[in-house]
Amino acid sequence: MEALFTSTAVVALAEIGDKTQLLAILLAARFGRPVPIILGILVATLANHALAAMLGASAAAFLDSAVFRYAIGLSFIAMALWTLIPDKFSDDEAPKPRFGAFLTTLFAFFLVEMGDKTQVATIALGAQYQNVVAVTAGTTLGMMIANVPAIFLGNELLKRVDLAKVRMVAAALFLIIGLWVFAQTAGWLG
Repeated sequence: MEALFTSTAVVALAEIGDKTQLLAILLAARFGRPVPIILGILVATLANHALAAMLGASAAAFLDSAVFRYAIGLSFIAMALWTLIPDKFSDDEAPKPRFGAFLTTLFAFFLVEMGDKTQVATIALGAQYQNVVAVTAGTTLGMMIANVPAIFLGNELLKRVDLAKVRMVAAALFLIIGLWVFAQTAGWLG
């Protein structure tokens, strides 16, 4: 359960103000059809994050050592710093709607999520917990928690939420997890 809850919290916070959330708002404005957009995000995130969690878990099983665990801790600390940098998404970068709301969202989200901080976090969470199902479910749930309200509320939500504070909370969560991994690897925690 820890893997599920931690994965959900980390990604839900990290996704706020992220370029994929901005893409969700843009697609909602462009298509005006929330259900296919939500389903496209769900399917794309499940596929992308399942692969990322598998990669992390496989790397952890293959490289099970203190050095690798310290590298995981360091990756969470790096994610904390990365989270503090606001994402920008311009209308020019938005996909041109040729395939309808669902397919456009599916392909756009899958591609934009490649190398994104939430995907990198999913790899690190997969390595930390070595539980692909729980991490994938948690990170996907986190993406949906952050993006579904954005689809319906869009620009109003962005006007009312202090993204700098959300980034600070997400960065603090990444930092805490990174330090916890360091302490656990060093044997400071039971």
